[in-house]
Amino acid sequence: MDMVSQAISSLRVGRRAIRRFRQGGSWGLRLGGQPGSGFHLVLDGSAWLISADAPPVALRPGDVVLVPSGADHGLSVTRRALLEMPLNAMDPDLSVPGPADFEFLCGSYRLDHGQVHPYLTGMPDLIVMSPDYERHPELRSLTGLLVEGAAEEQPGTEVTRSALLDLMLVSVLRQWLRERRPEAWPAITDPAIITALDAIHDSPRTQWTVSRLGEMVGMSRTAFTRRFTSQVGKPPMTYLIAWRLNCAARLLRETDASLATIARQVGYSTEFAFAGAFRREYGVSPGRFRQATGEPDQRVLSGP
Repeated sequence: MDMVSQAISSLRVGRRAIRRFRQGGSWGLRLGGQPGSGFHLVLDGSAWLISADAPPVALRPGDVVLVPSGADHGLSVTRRALLEMPLNAMDPDLSVPGPADFEFLCGSYRLDHGQVHPYLTGMPDLIVMSPDYERHPELRSLTGLLVEGAAEEQPGTEVTRSALLDLMLVSVLRQWLRERRPEAWPAITDPAIITALDAIHDSPRTQWTVSRLGEMVGMSRTAFTRRFTSQVGKPPMTYLIAWRLNCAARLLRETDASLATIARQVGYSTEFAFAGAFRREYGVSPGRFRQATGEPDQRVLSGP
């Protein structure tokens, strides 16, 4: 069960951003905790990673700060309390003109609607990694591509940004998992539950029921519900609905398919039923969600 792929895939319904910033003098940035996932990549200079309830962590060039679920945090040239720093919007005006002592890159998926995948919310709020660039030279190449992706808009920018964000998030997660397994990641190990999840993920349009899923893996309805909930953290139908609507949100963001077509692709018999379920999950109608994802984001990003 590749939960890393599932978790990263679920983020694609959010606004994506890659931006490069330069700071100098006596600076400090508090970055608002909002739903989403992202990272900071230190390009040059040194700074402190500040959080509300942990000691400051020194950052050096090449370090990556992973923010799995948008925790409130800050970056500062000196050790200081988080709330001493002003909340900052991550827009191009954040960089100081002229010489800079610290340069970093931020990449993020912001989820204005919906929720961060439970396997990301189950991780620590902030994770600092120091990748081995000599052993993994592909990470150095990825850094160069990320810096290029943070530059001015060019043809194909939207497509490449998603790919670069995904690659960086997966690379950092893989290293963290290698160093911390088995306790680092809440694993699903039950073969029957893995089979059921694979079926849901592969075919969200199928009219799954608890009984049908249970029969597929040779379990009673009650036993299947109990084991599924224990392994996944949600009852089967709750998970199924959330997965269907996540798939729908990605289709709304990435395609021009009609609402009726999307409804059928994710298992709803009518556009009306789909719209009602989508609004309950995301707080907005499918049409409003699609419109919002096409607007430029000048607000505070989630995590970084």
